[in-house]
Amino acid sequence: MVHRLSVICALAVGIASSAAPSLASDRTVPMHFDLRQEAAPNCAGQCRVLVSATGAITADTPIEFRNFAEGRNLQGATIVFDSDGGSVLGAIALGREIRDRKLTTTVGRLVDAGPAKSGLPSATLSPRGDCESMCAFVLLAGTQRIVAPESRVMVHQIWLGDRREDPTAANYSAEDLVLVQRDIGRLAKYTADMGGPADLLELALRIPPWEPMHALTRAELRQMGFESLDNSPAPAPDPVVASIGFIPEPAAITADGLDERSWSMVDRGGASVLGRRHPLTVEGDEIGSFDLVVACGGEDGYVLTYKEVRQTGGTQVSPLTEVSVRVGPQNAALKVVSSDVRSESGMLSTVASGAVPANLIKAFTAPGSHSLLIDTVAANVRTTIRIGNYGATTNLPVLASRCQKAATTRAELTPQRTGASAQR
Repeated sequence: MVHRLSVICALAVGIASSAAPSLASDRTVPMHFDLRQEAAPNCAGQCRVLVSATGAITADTPIEFRNFAEGRNLQGATIVFDSDGGSVLGAIALGREIRDRKLTTTVGRLVDAGPAKSGLPSATLSPRGDCESMCAFVLLAGTQRIVAPESRVMVHQIWLGDRREDPTAANYSAEDLVLVQRDIGRLAKYTADMGGPADLLELALRIPPWEPMHALTRAELRQMGFESLDNSPAPAPDPVVASIGFIPEPAAITADGLDERSWSMVDRGGASVLGRRHPLTVEGDEIGSFDLVVACGGEDGYVLTYKEVRQTGGTQVSPLTEVSVRVGPQNAALKVVSSDVRSESGMLSTVASGAVPANLIKAFTAPGSHSLLIDTVAANVRTTIRIGNYGATTNLPVLASRCQKAATTRAELTPQRTGASAQR
């Protein structure tokens, strides 16, 4: 299968925001800065000046930080990030502002601890925070970078913001490619200027937007210039393992000709289904694919079938034991019908199917961009892949109408019992 534009559309224009107006972080608003003094009991007379930086990085964040720093003595200060990332250009400019002031960077959250002797409010530093996406590159700007074992630094490809919900279904123009490549070049230069390794950028560019973000292991953090608060290596997290699938059987639930770029209606044996095919990748390398097929169910829902195939590379692989789907707070578990390696192809093939409430499908196909999360479990390793709803909004009413028509036809064909047959 050919690697699509998704492999290279990694970095783009400034995305939305997510930050916090207070120390009790709200990551859904633009980045906000607060100045605190480290609480005395925790710093043994050498209390640091701490700057809380919580929320999303926008195009305006560098200017807001410059205004925040104006007239304040930030010499020797540590800036504490808890952020989902955001704008590429905003992150680069923010990083340069931080380097110009020779600040230390770290990951975590500040917890208010009352007034301090210096007049600044005091706070304790909790290392339990996340620095995601472009935040990882801002973290490079510190003259010293500290990442505690409880903190997480996560990276992935950064997409064109208006097409992130369903990147495989979106269209990309030559102008988009020019924009993307320009920003990749700017980020590469910035990474070098900050003394960061090319490995960090290369790793981020490997993770497509439908995969979970890659959390840097302790070894990777050290390799890429992020220090640890302790000298002992923390255990690496479980590796992210992706799942995949398309299986041309059984005929009753299979839809041939599914599109990889949108949800579409397919007629199979006189029955209509709504389906979508999606690549299965591990850190951007394609190892198979999976199909999702929505078919008519009972009055209160639909039947959803998940079918995948994945390459095994000739090694022992664990079958899938759980498959479930989520849309917002709603979720439904599917029954794993089969999951085994086919002798003729050496591929791990899995089929799972089950009834799904109509409200879950309606929430996914409602107008606007919505995502369906596919959760799979194999040997206690859980994988989540996100799929957008491009094409589903217009096609679900077609499926619903045909399901209703089929149900009416079945009712009309039901023979009425005679007195004799009822007696028997």
